[in-house]
Amino acid sequence: MRDSRIEKLAANLINYSCELKAGEKILIENAGDEMPLSRALIRETYKVGAIPYLTVKNPELERVLLENCTEEQIKDMARYELARMKDMDAYIGIRSGDNVSEKASVPAEKMRLYMSLFAKPVHSEERVNNTKWCVMRYPTHSMAQLANMPTEYFEDFYFDVCNLDYRKMSKAMDPLVRVMEAADRVRITGKGTDLSFSIKGLPAIKCDGKMNIPDGEVYTAPVRNSVNGVISYNCPAVYQGVTFENICLEFKDGKIVKAAANDTERINEIFDTDEGARYVGEFAIGVNPYIEKPMKDTLFDEKIKGSLHFTPGCCYDECPNGNKSSIHWDLVFIQRPEYGGGEIWFDDKLIRKDGLFVPEELQCLNPENLK
Repeated sequence: MRDSRIEKLAANLINYSCELKAGEKILIENAGDEMPLSRALIRETYKVGAIPYLTVKNPELERVLLENCTEEQIKDMARYELARMKDMDAYIGIRSGDNVSEKASVPAEKMRLYMSLFAKPVHSEERVNNTKWCVMRYPTHSMAQLANMPTEYFEDFYFDVCNLDYRKMSKAMDPLVRVMEAADRVRITGKGTDLSFSIKGLPAIKCDGKMNIPDGEVYTAPVRNSVNGVISYNCPAVYQGVTFENICLEFKDGKIVKAAANDTERINEIFDTDEGARYVGEFAIGVNPYIEKPMKDTLFDEKIKGSLHFTPGCCYDECPNGNKSSIHWDLVFIQRPEYGGGEIWFDDKLIRKDGLFVPEELQCLNPENLK
């Protein structure tokens, strides 16, 4: 039996997110064992007269492959998949699986090979810059467990989030884009946090259901060397299969000069991946009204209502601040009262307090106005 919610999601992904046209090629990449959405996407692709291509990957088998991989092997893998990616007009990546920590046993040096020699050329450089792409999760028992919800309830939550009226959200984001693009100095405060930087001259980009599902953020980037102060993230973050908590970063002239977490040694290894890993490539404000609490999944957590993320690593080409890196790690700080509160200031004007926008022209982005 077909689920009408899946059919609606597939139609939105093909027609709104990717704006797929007749004759275009799309790669549907299913990293997991969940088939219903892939089926619906293939059917919807044919419906618009486009050409679907499919690849299915298994996270557990990928882990075994990477544990003893060689540099030559990773370069070969990248060469094969890069050639295919260059032939695509669009890409949809579905991420699922039963274990968020599946790659935790992969040695750090092997993950660095994979990120720099495979993920960077195939995805960061080619797919992100040269295809109409959208990356998403698919609901699983594992995701429901991370969200501390029964699976049935999590599925309802998932489709509420993913089938949100993103056209309405997109229009509501326009005033925030204008405010951000006019701003110079930013100050972020909260529990264990007092951070300042400049965003002068950098564009603000709407994330309104085009490249991620779920979506709901407006991002820019700090001027690379302008970041000073401390931020204490209050969301757990999973990176390369390892869960990090109580992450605290101290910045001086743009650079992370001190990093601490529940695994301080390993987090510093990540930030030592390359020079750009200790600088920030993105500053974003999360506004999805249905996402309220962390679930160790970046695609959801970075859109939490009343949140922001401040991202060590590579900037996006759409908002270039000059920082390049093989990592891009979205670390999330929630400013709602139950998480300790906090404020965002632009040029000494209070923009958001305790997770709610204060200026009248921005109140359209508060949760009650987006549902």
